[in-house]
Amino acid sequence: MEDTNLEQFASDNYSGICPEVLEAMIQANSGTAPGYGDDIYTAKASEKIREIFECDCEVFFVFNGTAANALSLASMCQSYHSVICHELAHIETDECGAPEFASNGSKLLLADGGNGKLNPTSIEELATKRVDIHYPKPKVISLTQSNEVGVVYSIQEIKAIKKIANKHNLKIHMDGARIANALVTLGCTPAEMTWKAGIDVLSFGGTKNGMAFGEAVVIFDKNLAEDFEYRVKQAGQLASKMRFISSQWLGLLENDVWLKNAKYANDMALYFASQLEDVKGVSLVFPVHANEVFLKLKSEVEVELKKRGWMSYAFIGRANRFVFSWNSSKERIDELVKDIKEIIQG
Repeated sequence: MEDTNLEQFASDNYSGICPEVLEAMIQANSGTAPGYGDDIYTAKASEKIREIFECDCEVFFVFNGTAANALSLASMCQSYHSVICHELAHIETDECGAPEFASNGSKLLLADGGNGKLNPTSIEELATKRVDIHYPKPKVISLTQSNEVGVVYSIQEIKAIKKIANKHNLKIHMDGARIANALVTLGCTPAEMTWKAGIDVLSFGGTKNGMAFGEAVVIFDKNLAEDFEYRVKQAGQLASKMRFISSQWLGLLENDVWLKNAKYANDMALYFASQLEDVKGVSLVFPVHANEVFLKLKSEVEVELKKRGWMSYAFIGRANRFVFSWNSSKERIDELVKDIKEIIQG
């Protein structure tokens, strides 16, 4: 078992709870409150999300991102429909068929695209590949922001995807597990990057940004929210003590803590990449737009890093992924950089 006192950069899921979120949970623990979301914390958190997105959207809280994605897509699809996503999309590679399960069989259609991005051409190719009754009918486009290789879609790119979606009567879902990191990069408002650009349903991530657990499903097209609360309940995602999910959102969203956390994580990723940019034997595989850095390292370097206690994932692009969080230690990053340099330089 790894020493949990040593900070690792394999995932932002490794980080703890940020102080503001923890304090909000402690406050929610005072006294009693109605269950299943009929509490003041859930009401306030929902209103705060509506305020942030500048619209009267529907908000539902669930335990994790897989549920948020799967239930979102199920609300947008029938079993005979299909979802167009990138071949590296989390819903394809890391959710154990949950979107297909929740939708009773909607098929994922996989598109390629540089830097992990969908593009209008690849979407249209899949949307028009077949139109006969023997093939699942395309219904939804799902994109991730920031995406699985740490790259951010510009607002112009999202709008271009929306144009194709309108042409083929497709809805758009956004997997926003790291949406705060993307917002900081673009310097835009949440509304500008979501419903104003054409997003119909958002999986709003909180866990990777300082929460203990919990995500939100934000439905901008309110027609898609019909009976969604029943989906949440049926999927085992309706928390009996809901206030311990929703109160976290108050701690995260008030005073822009979520954006401050994301900016710090992004800055640490850029710092890490900058310390290695001139090191021979290390190459950056994807641009650093958010809080993830993908490095191409020789296998012997990977092995030696593991011997020295460092953890990383190498399941995307055959590159080692390092992810930075709201509380990543600059000193610990320097230790990692030092070890990489020592191993390479002998």
